[in-house]
Amino acid sequence: MSAGRAREKERVRTGGTHIRWMIRRDMPEVMRTERASFEYSWTEDDFLRCLRQRNCIGMVAEAGDTINGFMIYELHKTRLHVLNFAVHPAHRRAGIGTMMVDKLVYKLTSHRREKITLAVRERNLAAQVFFRSHGFSATRLLHNYYEDSGEDAYHMELHAPAYDPFDGFGVVAPVNRIAQYEEN
Repeated sequence: MSAGRAREKERVRTGGTHIRWMIRRDMPEVMRTERASFEYSWTEDDFLRCLRQRNCIGMVAEAGDTINGFMIYELHKTRLHVLNFAVHPAHRRAGIGTMMVDKLVYKLTSHRREKITLAVRERNLAAQVFFRSHGFSATRLLHNYYEDSGEDAYHMELHAPAYDPFDGFGVVAPVNRIAQYEEN
């Protein structure tokens, strides 16, 4: 199956959902998902403060005109660090979270970073299981990590897969044609 057909099949499975950059007018729907997903949710000011930083990226999962999920991550020299990740409860188990993780993995490999890191609340078993099912592993316990509750968190990591020039996204590795010419 071609990469284009695989993407189209995934889009049909996820109800036409696609991942795009977060923009300011997405904030009401992002906040709706945030409040529905977390007991201790971020405020709109928390989102805006974070997104104003140069190394902070926001992306949303959109189907039609509806935002069903979002992720906020930081770019570091050797890693991506996920700060916030949520799919609205009404749209969970539809492949949207998987699409967002796949996007992160693509960003990881296409930018030559080594790993994705994140922290998950100790009580958030659903998130722990979700991320483990996508290859993340808990590397350590972070004591009193969350200021709002004093709750511990698990630090989880996913290391970059081996580089594959045909990674399913239709991107072909750059070719050094001068070096090829010199070899012949």
